Formats: sequence, structure tokens, C-alpha cells
Amino acid sequence: MKKYIVANWKMNPQSVAEAKDILAYIDEYLKNETDREYSLVICPPFVFLDDVSKILNTSRLSGQAELGAQDIALADSGAWTGEVSGPMLKRLGVEYVIVGHSERRWNPPAGGGESDETVNKKLKTILANNLTPIVCVGEKIRDENFKEFLKEQVSATFNGLSADEIGKCLIAYEPVWAISSNPDAYPDTPESALESISVIQDCLTKSYSLITNPLFLYGGSVTSINVQSFLSLEQISGVLVGGASVKKEEFVQILKNL
Repeated sequence: MKKYIVANWKMNPQSVAEAKDILAYIDEYLKNETDREYSLVICPPFVFLDDVSKILNTSRLSGQAELGAQDIALADSGAWTGEVSGPMLKRLGVEYVIVGHSERRWNPPAGGGESDETVNKKLKTILANNLTPIVCVGEKIRDENFKEFLKEQVSATFNGLSADEIGKCLIAYEPVWAISSNPDAYPDTPESALESISVIQDCLTKSYSLITNPLFLYGGSVTSINVQSFLSLEQISGVLVGGASVKKEEFVQILKNL
């Protein structure tokens, strides 16, 4: 099975020209790559979705990369100032949507953050629009209670979903303490990630009669140096790449090191 490489550009880059430059660099690399063993998903900021969609459809990236969004509104229409709905995303060619990212759960500029209940509602909205959710879960600190925290977060995040719906999700284990944007971040290890993924899998298996097991991604300071150590594990079906995904040379190096 091909591995997923999800590029979360966050609030980067600062211009359409820079976005095009990143994609052109990736496109040039793919020119000479014939044995691709991964599926690319590019998740730019909302304002670049249309431009990126057009590039993905008119370059070598066509058929090799799909478009993702970084968030979704709770409703499909109405008085939701500043929000972008599922139908709007679909019209732009979006196939995937990130939900529950730690930066929205824990570090929003206005404070407060998204609760598990909000993440759950957004997850249901993504599925209702026939989009593929990339669901982020992960503990803020790695202490003696992290397993219980994960179980509670997973139960609340997937509450009310059917086994079939859970099977359609990509679940990104994203330990907050390992994310590069965290000033106190320190690297996770494949062994530690597998332990947490096992907790998440067991929680879902006990709560649902899963028809299809969800695929698990790893996210947290993924670089060209550590990517292969995570993707070499059968239980990890891809990576969610943050800061490194807008550094074109580093991102292509990640692809080379798979």
C-alpha cells in the first residue's frame, strides 16, 4: 500500500508566487521519478486553494497529488462570518480536510481552542460532504496519564460515528510535545508513536465493530532525517508534514528518503 505524504502548509507561504514556486520544484522532481510509492496531499491556506487546485490539474502533479484543506465550517451555509463550507471546498476540488489539529485545539491566537465536541461536529460535517477527514489526535504532555488522555480524546472525537465512517478516516497521531512550532518540542520516536497508535486502535476497536481499520499517519516534526524511520513501520501509513512542507528542498528530500 502506498504511503500518504500530507503537506500542511499552515499559514504559509506569503504569496501565490511562492506557492507556485514550491509546487514547481516538486513537479520538477517528479519528472524523473517513475516508481512513486506514496500519495501526495497538499493542504494550503484557504486563499491559495483555487490557485493550487489549478496547478495540480495542469502539471505533472495531476494524478499524483490531491488537494486538501486545513479546516471546515460547521455548517454548509448561513451566517458564519469568516468560515469556509464543505460545498465551497468541494467546488475547488478539495478531497481531504484536516480536523482537530493541535494548533486549533491548543494554541489559537484568540485563546479557548476547539473542544473535542467541536472537532467531532466538524468531523461529521466532513464526512457528510463526502470528503476524507485527516483527524488529528494526540496528548499535550507525555506523562503517566497520557494513555487515559488519549482514550478520552478519541472517544469524544469519534463519538456518534459508525464503524464504516471511522474506516474512511485517516487518523494522524500528533503529539503536541513533538511539534516543531512548540518552543519546548523534543523529537518523538517510532516506538513511542507505535505505543500511542496502539492505544488509539484499541480504543476504537473496543467501541466499534470496525469493518475497515482506519489508516494511521504520524505528525510531529517530520523531517528528511526521521521520515523513513516512521514510514518503515507497517502500522504507520503516512506522515503529516508541517513546517518542512513549505521548505521546498527539504520536502523533496523527504520524498527522496522514503
